[in-house]
Amino acid sequence: MGRYLLLPCLLLSLPLTWSWTTSNCLVTEGSRLHLVSRFFLCRVDSSLPLLATCSSVANLTTALEAVPRSVEGLCLSGSTSVLPTDAFSHFPGLKVLWLNLHLTQLLPGAFRGLGQLQRLSFMRLPLGDLFLSADAFGSLSSLQYLSFWGFCLDGNSGVRLPPSLRRLAINFSCLQNVGKLADIFPDLVLGPSSGDAWILDMMDLSFNKRLTMASPGALQGLMLGTLNLDHTKMKAAAMMGLGLQRLDALSVMHTDMAELPAGTVAHFELQELNLGWTRIGHVAPEALASCQSLKSLSLKQSGLTDLPPGFLAALPRLQRLNLANNQLQSATLCTNATGAVSGLQVLDLSYNALHSLPPATFSCLPHLRELLLQGNQLVRLEGQVFQGLRRLEMLDLGKNPLVALGEGWLAPLPALTTLNLLNTQIVLSSAWDFWGPESLRDLRLQFPSGPSRVALSLPTRLTSLELHAVPGRKLWKLPSPVFPVLQTLTLNGWGMQLETQNVSKIFPALLQLILLGNSLEALCSQDTSSFFLWQLPRLQYLRVEGNGHSHRPCCITGLPSLRELKLQRLQSRAQPRPVQLEELVGELPRLQVLQLVKTGVETLSAVAFQGLGSLQVLVLDRETGLVLDGSLQEHSPQMPQYMYVLSSSLACQCANAWVGPWLERSPRTYVHIVPRQLCQPEAGGRSKNPLFPFLCSHCPNTLDLELFLGSSVLLFLLISWPLLQEARNSWILYLQALFRAWLQDLRGREGEGKRFLYDVFVSHCRQDQAWVVQELLPTLEGSWGLRLCLPERDFEPGKDVAENVAESMASSRVTLCVLSCQALCTPRCGLELHLATSLLLTVPCPPMLLLVFLEPVSCHQLPRYHRLAWLLRRRDYCVWPKDERKDHFWAWLGSRLGSRLGQAGLG
Repeated sequence: MGRYLLLPCLLLSLPLTWSWTTSNCLVTEGSRLHLVSRFFLCRVDSSLPLLATCSSVANLTTALEAVPRSVEGLCLSGSTSVLPTDAFSHFPGLKVLWLNLHLTQLLPGAFRGLGQLQRLSFMRLPLGDLFLSADAFGSLSSLQYLSFWGFCLDGNSGVRLPPSLRRLAINFSCLQNVGKLADIFPDLVLGPSSGDAWILDMMDLSFNKRLTMASPGALQGLMLGTLNLDHTKMKAAAMMGLGLQRLDALSVMHTDMAELPAGTVAHFELQELNLGWTRIGHVAPEALASCQSLKSLSLKQSGLTDLPPGFLAALPRLQRLNLANNQLQSATLCTNATGAVSGLQVLDLSYNALHSLPPATFSCLPHLRELLLQGNQLVRLEGQVFQGLRRLEMLDLGKNPLVALGEGWLAPLPALTTLNLLNTQIVLSSAWDFWGPESLRDLRLQFPSGPSRVALSLPTRLTSLELHAVPGRKLWKLPSPVFPVLQTLTLNGWGMQLETQNVSKIFPALLQLILLGNSLEALCSQDTSSFFLWQLPRLQYLRVEGNGHSHRPCCITGLPSLRELKLQRLQSRAQPRPVQLEELVGELPRLQVLQLVKTGVETLSAVAFQGLGSLQVLVLDRETGLVLDGSLQEHSPQMPQYMYVLSSSLACQCANAWVGPWLERSPRTYVHIVPRQLCQPEAGGRSKNPLFPFLCSHCPNTLDLELFLGSSVLLFLLISWPLLQEARNSWILYLQALFRAWLQDLRGREGEGKRFLYDVFVSHCRQDQAWVVQELLPTLEGSWGLRLCLPERDFEPGKDVAENVAESMASSRVTLCVLSCQALCTPRCGLELHLATSLLLTVPCPPMLLLVFLEPVSCHQLPRYHRLAWLLRRRDYCVWPKDERKDHFWAWLGSRLGSRLGQAGLG
């Protein structure tokens, strides 16, 4: 009967259950790209309003039908080989297009209508040919960046480039000679009849393993900003014969270069040179004399062990110097006896072998603004080591075994704004303070070791503070814990002692809070409610990442300005348990983005969204066994605009059967689910089945909404008909029985011992009556002496079925449901099972409920009551054995009945 009533109810809710999805496509707003970036197939600009990425594209026209017309960034990946005419004519606002397709040909007019396109990238692996017509890019009047990755273009010639083009990249191609580019793209060459020289900000020829030659004069007249030859076999000296009119920057990383290309630098008067990951080993002083034009030099991981005398003096224009990842043991940069100073602004000495820094090590660098020293072997810093760095703004000392800091070590740095002291071994001393640089705003600090009861002094004008605690150390107290302008706070572990009731006064301006490790437990109430104690009225971003040791969830609530919340790894690895969303989040009226990663959340219902009225994006990442409660259908108009289920699995339960049809409806909520959802095979099964078709075929009454779109006459008929059919099987009888059981239970609480007429109420269908009479009745009444209530024997004749069921259950200490495939299809057994599971949560003193299965029943055939699932998880059921070994069954039944009836000898 319940199925008839459900038809009109769903029909009435049709306008409310709206959602949409795109197969193999992911759509997101640019501002939300960070939430799904690892599933994007390409790099796109997050400033674009709407982005889309589609995979497994076989038919381009079909794939693009599911993409919103207003998209401005589009990434396509698949097996399409030919780009048809007017392929993207429906996307006139497209600005970024990335094609990872097996393209071999572009038909004329393929990019027609893309007058706003700025970036176009082609990618293919493995290497393949691509044939371009002369005017293939003629309609791209705004194109600035053109890239080919994995294509052999040698078979093309005379391809015209858009005049707006500023960046050209050809990578992983079959290019062997740079001169071939002049044949493919003749616009690059200044010919006899040409006008102004072509100007490119960047030409990227990296990862061309076959590129070894450069024909003299091949690029005559071309003006280049940057030339990238990384991962090639080209010699830098060959660039001088290309005929380039201008070259500002050259990158030759990951090559076999063994010396500074001084001749090339001098020829073009290069301003930037990148020699990272080469075999330089040693810089010859005579080579530096030809490099005076350089403003930026990178020698990262080039095998350097020392620097020649007068290194900086030979490079008077140098502003940025990268010496990271070498074997330098001393920073002998300021050895000029004349007192000459350098204009260097950025110096990177990270990950070398520096053990000490003598006083005035950097005294010749008065213009230095950034100094990176992390990853060295520094143990102590003297007070005058930073003398002369009055303009230094950023200092990174992380990942050094620092133990001691000299007195007044920060005094020479009045302009310092950012300081990193993470992963050090600093011991608290009298010299420990940060009061030298009044401009310090960003501090990253590992809690130091030191004597107990000593206060940690921190500057109060910080805008960003990151604190890392070492396990096992005592909590630090802050003597003046007031940070009036602090906006970002990161706590890794819990090492700071604060009064939670005054936290809003301590951090009145806090906007972002990041809690890592076990920080969250220290900030949660210790009662059963377990809610977040820090009430921060201005907080807008909160990220909580656990360490797998949290024993219970902490509900984030009471933050009126919170906009984005990320909860990650909150599930206990030792004692995992399913969590409902309402246990994790509460009243957050302005929350727009909720991201859940490995939290153990299992059930999502409408109740969880009642306090999330502004939610726009919900991300469920790496969650397993998700159940989307049917109550979300009625809540659909208030559901988030975007819902991403990433690397997660939906439970193969009938409770999720409604989701499939819901996803196919109109565009209210965009839902993206990856990977493809499958049902695990049951016992004896060999293959997995697609989730939604499987649920549709195995779950009873999975409704196809198309069947209910009818006229108003049909609607009236569907509404009226169920109310007039078989009253004893209707939902009214269920409510009546539940209400009678409630009243009966309340009336009987005073005389607890008198109200139970029976020990066990037995629910079964007519087909299973033989088993009850032959097996169950002789044992329970005959051997154990219990009083059983059997519907056929003990129901009062003439009384309503609902009254008999309610009174009999209320008068029994235990309800025993005998289940089989026939019983699950019997209306009365369904009524009794639903009522028995409902009584577990509704009446004050519910009877015990036990389940006996006479045959194996698929989990997909069980009713989708959350109370029934809870009962099955408690193992309050047993299967009747078909063979002669029945002692285990009677022992189980006797122990359960004995615990309830107070008779220990049963069974």
